[in-house]
Amino acid sequence: MIALMRGFVKCLAGLVLLISLAFPALAQLDARAKSYYEDWLRTANRAENVIDASRASNLALEQLRSELADFRQTFQVKRGENGERIQTLQGQLDALGAAPGEGEEEPEDIAQLRAALTQQLNQLKVPRIVAEEAYSRADGLINEVDKIVRERLTKRLFERGTSPLNPEHWPGALRDLVHASRAVGNETLSQLRNDTTSERISGDLVGLIAVLLIGLLLITRGRSWAHRAGDYLRRYGARGTGVWTFVVSLLQVLLPLIGVIFLAAAVDLSGILGVRGSIILDSVPAWAFIILSFHWLGEQLYANQIENDLLPVQEGNQAETRFLIDMMAVILVLQDAFATIERIQNIPESSAAVYAFPLITCAALILLRLHRIGAKQRQAQSDEDGEEGAIAAGANRIIAVVRRSIYLLGFAGPVLAAIGYLNAAESVIYPSMLTLAVLAGLFVLHRFLGDLYGFVSGKGMAARDSLFAALIGFALALLALPLLALIWGARVADLTELWSNFLEGFQVGDTRISPTAFITFVAIFAVGYGLTRLVQGSLRNALLPKTRIDVGGQNAIASGMGYVGIFLAALVAVSMAGLDLSSLAIVAGALSVGIGFGLQTIVSNFVSGIILLVERPVSKGDWIEVGGLMGYVRDISVRSTRIETFDRTDVIVPNSDLITGTVTNYTRGNTVGRVIVPVGVSYGTDPRKVEAILMEVAKAHPMVLMNPPPSVVFQGFGADSLNFEIRAILRDVNWVLSVKSDMNYDIARRFDEAGIEIPFAQRDIWIRNPDALAAAATEAAQGIKAPEAAVAASNPSPSPSKKRPDRPDLDDLSSADDGDGSEDGDADR
Repeated sequence: MIALMRGFVKCLAGLVLLISLAFPALAQLDARAKSYYEDWLRTANRAENVIDASRASNLALEQLRSELADFRQTFQVKRGENGERIQTLQGQLDALGAAPGEGEEEPEDIAQLRAALTQQLNQLKVPRIVAEEAYSRADGLINEVDKIVRERLTKRLFERGTSPLNPEHWPGALRDLVHASRAVGNETLSQLRNDTTSERISGDLVGLIAVLLIGLLLITRGRSWAHRAGDYLRRYGARGTGVWTFVVSLLQVLLPLIGVIFLAAAVDLSGILGVRGSIILDSVPAWAFIILSFHWLGEQLYANQIENDLLPVQEGNQAETRFLIDMMAVILVLQDAFATIERIQNIPESSAAVYAFPLITCAALILLRLHRIGAKQRQAQSDEDGEEGAIAAGANRIIAVVRRSIYLLGFAGPVLAAIGYLNAAESVIYPSMLTLAVLAGLFVLHRFLGDLYGFVSGKGMAARDSLFAALIGFALALLALPLLALIWGARVADLTELWSNFLEGFQVGDTRISPTAFITFVAIFAVGYGLTRLVQGSLRNALLPKTRIDVGGQNAIASGMGYVGIFLAALVAVSMAGLDLSSLAIVAGALSVGIGFGLQTIVSNFVSGIILLVERPVSKGDWIEVGGLMGYVRDISVRSTRIETFDRTDVIVPNSDLITGTVTNYTRGNTVGRVIVPVGVSYGTDPRKVEAILMEVAKAHPMVLMNPPPSVVFQGFGADSLNFEIRAILRDVNWVLSVKSDMNYDIARRFDEAGIEIPFAQRDIWIRNPDALAAAATEAAQGIKAPEAAVAASNPSPSPSKKRPDRPDLDDLSSADDGDGSEDGDADR
């Protein structure tokens, strides 16, 4: 099937090449493009032969894949070229209409124009067709290479070899190790006895001594120099944030590592090592980095008391935990050293298994011990917090899963190695250790970046719990994913392929949505949004206040400009990003219908908000009353309006209530309004005198307009008083309560000076049968029980014939009130 598909692809390539030769397009391509396409054809044919043979090494396949990926990237770019020009030519052809059928004639000038446009269109389409075909072929070959490599790696992972527990292999493993050591030693002795080496050393003796001294000084004095550098850096502030402490710790790793590199360079320059020794020497800086970095990690976690859910320990187990972390580094170095020796000495598989088993066992014991120490701490914390172990104190569930998985893998590693699955054991035990190191390093780096942010922003230690610290933690987790994937066996090619697919995006209809298009959209929309806010601010603060437009109109103009600007920014961003949304029109139409039914209230409020901004029946700053609520309009948004009541509370009112409901606007258009001040005087007072005093009070207030003039109305005769009202028009109705209060104070003063009484309600209580009540009281005092008399005395039945018409009945007392509408009054017996 695969061979048949390859034959089909070859035929398709030949057909495309034949078509391109038929057109002058490919002939007009420059010599460089032709040469590049010929190179591609040779590479593609060679790749197909290699894949068919399937005998090349993994290294050769990776190299071949890299070449194919380069070609594919070029073709991916080429197949998208001239898109706008092709679209323009196609539009011109569509404007000419359909080509005439058989037997139909077309004007000569239109026929010539159609032929010229068709030729140009074909010239532009042919390179794209060739690039599309080459891209598909390259992509298919890359997938086949990846499949072969993955199958080989999977087969190697589950390949079973000899058991390291077989004593028959132990003497041979020892002999192989001794033989490899002797080989390296013999090469070194041979180089030392060589006259060329002696001349080289004597000729570069000064330089070698200088390099050796620098390396030794950096190794021995690097840590003290780092502390001195920290003391100097602390002069610049940031005390208590931990920034300079972290920098000092990095220098304690960096300076000795540079010293090791100098020593390795000195040994390499001397030429005293042979081929095997040089290969081992090349790995020495990496081994030094592993040991120094793991030691630094242990100090950062437990000497600086970094809280983490990955490796929590109790106070007394910190030194042991740091020692275990150092031993992890030693095991990783020994494992890589044995792998290097196996590679340069061609050690048998049985001996390699014997070397690897003790290291795997020690690594598993270290992982199990770390888990045990952490379990004790989590148990103690669970007893304090009343929560369950791994999740106690807000531990991350993902970290808990990782910790338990590493515990299980540490248990499974020696078992797999003992039964002969050495590759599988190494593939689970060493990545587990490196995973712990990477995650612990993330904890350390996250805290440092939080401290750095606290240093820059001036927040200090409080910055560790800020939003920025949380975002940094999320970003570090994302950045660590590729590294963890490589640790657990992913190939670099797999990650690059994933990244390439991510950059290519995905197809939605006729539109390809890619990260580039998305970033372009976000950038252009952000610029448009910023410009919109800038224009809004200029209008609201600089231009509109200088006009005669009221505050509500200014707010409406600024808000409308904001909505228009955001809409235009989104429209331009979609256009510049190259997103063709015409293919989504049907889906968008159906979706809009569903949104209309499901979110009709929100849509109604949105449309009402637009109406409010355009029609402006209610504006910002107006005093309105809606739904029994009264207050000032403080903000009108798309969905709702915020009203501030006189109690200084904000009430959010949906915009649809302001459009469909009844709204009283006290300040619409102007702030002129009326005030009504009621007052009552006692019977017998001269009404004209009262009218004159009230008119003087009304005219004396500065907020009262004289056109129209205020008036005093004699409302009528109340139950207890003669009722009057002051009715006046105010300059600003917002001051109605203050004006009413001022007038009441003035009325009370003027009435007191004029001797006019402001009455209060008075009531007379009439008891119908006082004799019966007195008799009942006498009998009760004498101890005579008279329940009938007591009941009759306390609850007499009404008698219409005895009721006096000029006094209120007891049943009417509760409903009697004074002229002010109050139901309370003094009782006059």
